[in-house]
Amino acid sequence: MSDDAERDRFSARAARYARVGANVGGVAARIAGSRLLGRGGGEGNAAALSAALGGLKGPLMKVAQLMATIPDVLPPEYAAELQKLQSDAPPMGRAFVRRRMMAELGRDWESRFASFDQTPAAAASLGQVHRAVAPDGQKVACKLQYPDMQAAVEADLNQLDILFSLHRRMDGAIDTREIASEIGARVREELDYRREARHAALYALMLADTPLVRVPRVREDLSTGRLLTLEWLEGSKILGFVDHPLEERNLLARAMFAAWWLPFSRYGVIHGDPHLGNYTVFLDDAGRPGGINLLDYGCIRIFPPSFVAGVVDLYRGLLEGDEARVVHAYEIWGFKGLKRELIDVLNIWARFIYGPLMDDRVRTIADGIEPGQYGRREAFRVHTALKQLGPVTVPREFVFMDRAAIGLGAVFLHLKAELNFHALFEDAIANFSAQAVAERQAEAMTATGLA
Repeated sequence: MSDDAERDRFSARAARYARVGANVGGVAARIAGSRLLGRGGGEGNAAALSAALGGLKGPLMKVAQLMATIPDVLPPEYAAELQKLQSDAPPMGRAFVRRRMMAELGRDWESRFASFDQTPAAAASLGQVHRAVAPDGQKVACKLQYPDMQAAVEADLNQLDILFSLHRRMDGAIDTREIASEIGARVREELDYRREARHAALYALMLADTPLVRVPRVREDLSTGRLLTLEWLEGSKILGFVDHPLEERNLLARAMFAAWWLPFSRYGVIHGDPHLGNYTVFLDDAGRPGGINLLDYGCIRIFPPSFVAGVVDLYRGLLEGDEARVVHAYEIWGFKGLKRELIDVLNIWARFIYGPLMDDRVRTIADGIEPGQYGRREAFRVHTALKQLGPVTVPREFVFMDRAAIGLGAVFLHLKAELNFHALFEDAIANFSAQAVAERQAEAMTATGLA
């Protein structure tokens, strides 16, 4: 990198620090002041923080949205406000797009495509997506990263601790430091589009025998570290199917279950971001829903096989009333100081997450709960109990596992699906062994270049 380029990058980072620090720091001071003066103002402060982050756009807004979907990381009024944030960063103009594409593929970049729509099909926090056609006629999606994202991410992540320190000062029931570390690691990974390409290849391998889920093929010849080109998969938003017949809604729910639980139980891999924009519905030859297209592979978590074994052990322990197995599962996950009171509190959450999986009958994932409220009541019960026990450190591996379970449950609620979740889960973990997971994971990682 030239001296001028390095200075430009430093300047971008410094400017970002200034804006983030001013916006978030100002809200932090307001919150601290209101508490010192004995005032409440939780909802007003939450709205102010939401406005500050929404004005910044970019990575910190993405982090805030992510935090809002992990139960009990933030107080309820803050989570409710941050969930309203939309990834609607203004798209790059055509001249900007041309410069970025030239930087990634060279001056003759346009000759690398049969056609390229310079108006984005979608714009988000870290980049935007363009429709294009490859020279061989294949329709593709080109995900182009915004400039200076590395500087923006580092600036924003260095301010992330401000948000978490607010929570620790207001309420010390949960020590959020490991959560902050995990979020930072995943957001940094999302900047590496070569890694995301390998993630997509990994999912294509893991779900090769699952016709309900389609994974786009990567166009390596049209991809770089900041440009990812994937096969364009035609599909419609899943919310357009919530009033379809139950049979069709159940098919989509089974596809979602397979997309998340089969890779985890067999390879130790989970998609950490199951929100509604990351998949679409494809139709079969008769024009009916045939399954889902899984579109985004930036936020992928690869777990040690021992962690997967802990998930299975906890399920079996709760199902069979085997307390020793339950405690062993928590120890595998990394929870410390497992006294009787803490185990009882953790079991409140575990029985909520595992409840539908232990109930051997056709049912909804949860009756009478709105998708956005899934898990909130149980998280509040856990939080209230933890206040009596002092700060509990949540192991970092737990963060995206928890988020995936909650996000997936919300999708099932949107679809009003009625399935035997117990039977689906038992099928996913049939003949489970940590050794088999380790072997499959190692082979898959080697085959896709992730090892």
